[in-house]
Amino acid sequence: MKLFRTLLAATAAVSTTLIGVGSAQASEPAVRAPGADFAGIAALSNCSGSLVRYAASQSTDPALILTNGHCFEGGMPSPGQVIVNRASSRSFTLLRPDSSNAGTVRANQVLYSTMTKTDITLYRLTETYAAIASRLNVTPLTLATSPPASGAGMAVVSGYWKRIYTCSVQATIPELREAGWVMKSSIKYQQPGCETIGGTSGSPIVSTSTGEVIGVNNTGNEDGEQCTLNNPCEVDENGNITVDQGAAYGQQTWWLYTCLTATRTIDLNKSGCELAKPAARRH
Repeated sequence: MKLFRTLLAATAAVSTTLIGVGSAQASEPAVRAPGADFAGIAALSNCSGSLVRYAASQSTDPALILTNGHCFEGGMPSPGQVIVNRASSRSFTLLRPDSSNAGTVRANQVLYSTMTKTDITLYRLTETYAAIASRLNVTPLTLATSPPASGAGMAVVSGYWKRIYTCSVQATIPELREAGWVMKSSIKYQQPGCETIGGTSGSPIVSTSTGEVIGVNNTGNEDGEQCTLNNPCEVDENGNITVDQGAAYGQQTWWLYTCLTATRTIDLNKSGCELAKPAARRH
């Protein structure tokens, strides 16, 4: 998991590769391309994240923050563990398009968090989208309703490092195993371009054609080991295991739509819901 790369090492790496914010501001285009700025991006204490909305969200809805399951402030969920509707008071820094800090928002609930099948934490904030737009002039990114296709242009936008990686979707991996965790339909990045580092966990994967969030960045194989922490392995439909040292991956987010009610709340018992469920709710 990208969170667990040594941040000191990541700091050294970023000193040579971090995008120069000052120079980017100086030549900032009048119209920004999707995924090319920090609008809607959030910085956490240990990860990255984003202010997100559903396609049908209303301005009066409580706003949402998306990050990884392994960025959950209570610690990494165990394999098979699903956390729902837990109180939270976590704060997040929202960024302006030029990466400067717009201000702070706070959660009051963890709506959903897991590292099983996918790797997401979804927070509900204390303010509505309208209130955040009025107070901070920050608007959310929209979650895509379907998975990305191979070859689709993408950007991993990190609020922690204030850095943008651009590449394309190489493939969808049927199963990714890391330590005891199993993730399904993982997004593999075409390299070079998206050699993500520690602190980029939870960054949204943004479509460079639509600007929608097509996934969430979460891990990569660092040392060439097989299926160990920080060294996920790929498993195909026939159970064959492949190790690709240096590969980076993200996880699906569109599954949230399969569990949404008409009032845009998550119902894990809804027919067709694709998200992992707590053990007591499995059918």
